Amino acid sequence: MSQFINNPANLGPQHSPPLEGCPQDGLVSNQESKNYYVINDVIVHHQPKLNLPCNIKLKDRAKSLRYAENLTEVLFWMQITKRRFHKIDFDRQRIIGNYIVDFYIKKLGLIIEIDGSSHDDKEFYDQAREAYFISLGLKIYRISVDDVMKNMDFALIGLENYIIDEYT
Repeated sequence: MSQFINNPANLGPQHSPPLEGCPQDGLVSNQESKNYYVINDVIVHHQPKLNLPCNIKLKDRAKSLRYAENLTEVLFWMQITKRRFHKIDFDRQRIIGNYIVDFYIKKLGLIIEIDGSSHDDKEFYDQAREAYFISLGLKIYRISVDDVMKNMDFALIGLENYIIDEYT
């Protein structure tokens, strides 16, 4: 995997792992079939990002990360799980290509990363990772650990504003 990460030529989707073995679609009820969300009285249209590459060898790692109970991720998850955040469905510890992202909104193609000390001294890795996601047509929104721990309302309002700005 380090060859993949360290080689900028490998950032395109053509160098992604195969699709098989990873979830692509969720269940869609009649209520969910509309193609928009309403956030603060603003209609936000969406098109699901399906058929993303997935390295199924990371499945156990993603599962262990979900159960690791990283405090900031758990606190954020408690605010957004079960469609509490504008009825939007989030995935936690989603595998995309050869990476695992903190949170993912499939219908928007939006990755939410909570940035803390684990990202220190990993600038090249984070840049390569972000370039790969962008090459797949995905967007990335970053929230600091401090915002989650000290001002959750600010973190959620920032996410609302980002979604409105980027998807309307």
